[in-house]
Amino acid sequence: MELTLYTDETGFTALHDEWNDLLQRSRFDTIFLTWEWQTTWWRTLGATRGPLFLLALREADGLNRRLVGIAPLYFSQYDRPNTLHVVGCLEVADYLDLIVEAGREEAVYAAFLDWLAGPTAPPWERVDLCNQPARSLAHTVLPELARGRGWPTEVRQEDVCPVITLPAPTTAPGFDGWETYLATLDKKERHEIRRKLRRIEREAPDSGVRYVRDPAGLDDAIQTFVRLHRLSSRDKDAFMDDQMQGFFRAIAATLAEHGWLQLSLLEVEGQAVASYFCFEYNNEVQVYNSGFDPQAYPQFSPGWVLLARLIEDAIYQGRARFDFLQGDEDYKHRFGGIDEPVYRTLIRRKGT
Repeated sequence: MELTLYTDETGFTALHDEWNDLLQRSRFDTIFLTWEWQTTWWRTLGATRGPLFLLALREADGLNRRLVGIAPLYFSQYDRPNTLHVVGCLEVADYLDLIVEAGREEAVYAAFLDWLAGPTAPPWERVDLCNQPARSLAHTVLPELARGRGWPTEVRQEDVCPVITLPAPTTAPGFDGWETYLATLDKKERHEIRRKLRRIEREAPDSGVRYVRDPAGLDDAIQTFVRLHRLSSRDKDAFMDDQMQGFFRAIAATLAEHGWLQLSLLEVEGQAVASYFCFEYNNEVQVYNSGFDPQAYPQFSPGWVLLARLIEDAIYQGRARFDFLQGDEDYKHRFGGIDEPVYRTLIRRKGT
């Protein structure tokens, strides 16, 4: 296997045309590992955290060399010194991994471990692979290979992502996907959702959801989202500092260009009172972040209403899944989310 190492952003440029194609051939194609997400995160949040180590792994394919693996890493001196992280870790990516063509994992992992043991790797003490989806083999196959080299390796469940599997579209007479979804919920939750929707329809008939999915009008919508996000809680206000605002604006603009952004605003009497920052990627909706004004129309439970409308919209657009992303908050389960585990693999150099 041929390994090419890039130690600056020219690696992103060199791999641009092949990156997302490899991601689509992997076991878990996620927006957080797209070339667009990875480069935006690095430019806005990552470059000050430590040097880049971008590995590209190729195999012979006739007369060509097929890209079968990408290990996008940075060497952190920011939080845990002498630690290699996947680009995108920490804070704002819910799924991360080494990007590997399905079926070539063992060979790619072996080449990756060879590099870790070789002279071009930095003086690492830990390799911290966070936010691995359940379908990844980086928390099953990779640890065994690492232990075989004498490196202590720990795998732990880091979090869960509650996911709703949405009703499949059908042309059967009388089929209503929204009602089919509601029928899967606990009777109490089903009643509560219907009650909240009826109330806002009755008492605020001019209310509605505005979607922003493309660059037109995006700047104003992001400004509104940021305002509502910061109003939501003290923790969210502290999180959304100037640097994080820059990231949200940059990633929204990038994803909108590709049709992957779904920014929604619930408006009552012309006032935006709740917002969700979501992705539409790989035939699913992913709920990334939210904001609401706790002082504006609390009697309508605007966050719940908007979330119900987003699920309804996803069903009628024929989406396969509605992913709440990381966190086991109660409301995600009340809307029918089923937990899918997210793992962390920590490899230590022996003696560290």
